[in-house]
Amino acid sequence: MTTTTMYARVGGGPAVKQVVDLLYTWILADEQLGPYFEDVTVHELKRHMAALLAQVLGGPQEYGGRELGPAHDGLHITDEHYTRVVDLALAALFKAHAPRDVVAAVEDTLNAVRAEIVTA
Repeated sequence: MTTTTMYARVGGGPAVKQVVDLLYTWILADEQLGPYFEDVTVHELKRHMAALLAQVLGGPQEYGGRELGPAHDGLHITDEHYTRVVDLALAALFKAHAPRDVVAAVEDTLNAVRAEIVTA
């Protein structure tokens, strides 16, 4: 029996790119979240996020960025703002027609790393 990865089920690399592009479009337009990214190269963030999401979904790419805690250290991310990002990420997955169980698995992962990112 062949097991299809969540990565394949969402549409692979093109779907992950679509989700990440939409997520950052929404984040950057958000009055509360946009300021976190004023002095950031968003292209690099998108690349890292796509690699991380692909890895979470069981795809072929491996995330090679910094650990999540140090990468977000000093940003003073609040629980409210983190929740907004999680909600936008899940909405982007739904908009890309990701299956409900895949969205739930991503939500579980995002909630599992919350303590590493939320510092305020």
